[in-house]
Amino acid sequence: MGLVPEEAVKELQASMDQVEEPLKKTFQNVHQGYVTQTLVRFLKAREWNPSKAHKMLVDCLNWRVQNDIDNILSRPIIPPDLYRAVRDSQLIGLSGYSREGLPVFAIGAGLSTLDKASVHYYVQSHIQINEYRDRVILPSASKKHGRPITKCIKVLDMTGLKLSALNQIKLLTIISSIDDLNYPEKTETYYVVNTPYIFSACWKVVKPLLQERTKRKVQVLPGCGREELLKIMDYSSLPHFCKKEGSGSSKHSGRGSENCYSLDHPFHQQLYSYINQQARLRESVEPIKQGSFHVDFPEPPAEGEEASIAKTLESELQKFHNGNGVSDLKINDD
Repeated sequence: MGLVPEEAVKELQASMDQVEEPLKKTFQNVHQGYVTQTLVRFLKAREWNPSKAHKMLVDCLNWRVQNDIDNILSRPIIPPDLYRAVRDSQLIGLSGYSREGLPVFAIGAGLSTLDKASVHYYVQSHIQINEYRDRVILPSASKKHGRPITKCIKVLDMTGLKLSALNQIKLLTIISSIDDLNYPEKTETYYVVNTPYIFSACWKVVKPLLQERTKRKVQVLPGCGREELLKIMDYSSLPHFCKKEGSGSSKHSGRGSENCYSLDHPFHQQLYSYINQQARLRESVEPIKQGSFHVDFPEPPAEGEEASIAKTLESELQKFHNGNGVSDLKINDD
């Protein structure tokens, strides 16, 4: 864990000891037995200010209680065809583990269309994967390695990235805000691979707007990133789109057991089975309801880092469009 300002941790711990019982209960699902590491995450997210970290953590716990997040893993997205549609349009999977034991999540940022269901289903799906990671995957990895493993690695594949992806900027901002406010410091490093020209152009503009803490976590790798990623993980843990140059992240490339986006991949089989198992246990108490699990989420900010990034992207992409004879695109809330 490195050098930690112990006084800040002690102060935050003392203030958390005073919270009400419902918050203490949901906090157990957050820390999974690693209280100090969890306090450190929230302190890092608030520049080691115990007062601000306490407010952030209490707000997070209240959000969990108010939205019944502790039970979200017992609320399957049904019917199955809808779940498959969400999975086919929100590409994410667990490809393996780094040599240090950190889970490696692959994200098909370029090919995720996010247009087959309502915003609430995508938010529900995203939170379910977060909770499964934090309650099942990370505790299992910690037990296996005999030490706390509380973060993951994410590999973002930009294959197929199009300007039309920015039509989903509101949903992407909502998901990003949920993570920033309620799951801070859960990603060790973001590796970005298979970047087309449009990403490179955007990144040059966006990078100066990011906080230093965020910038340090992002590494844009050449090509599919295979050589660099092999320095931290074995070949078997590479996402399928990194295993050979030019392979891309086709939604259906490779066998289901190799393509970590596929519902046939062990990760998605285990996730689907776990949620349905939890649902059956819960069904003995109350019937399963159709419909999305509605979660309160922050409205995209009118100002601040994320808003500034969206506005700057819109401006720069307008120039990109005009320079290439492409029709205008407006990033808005429609």
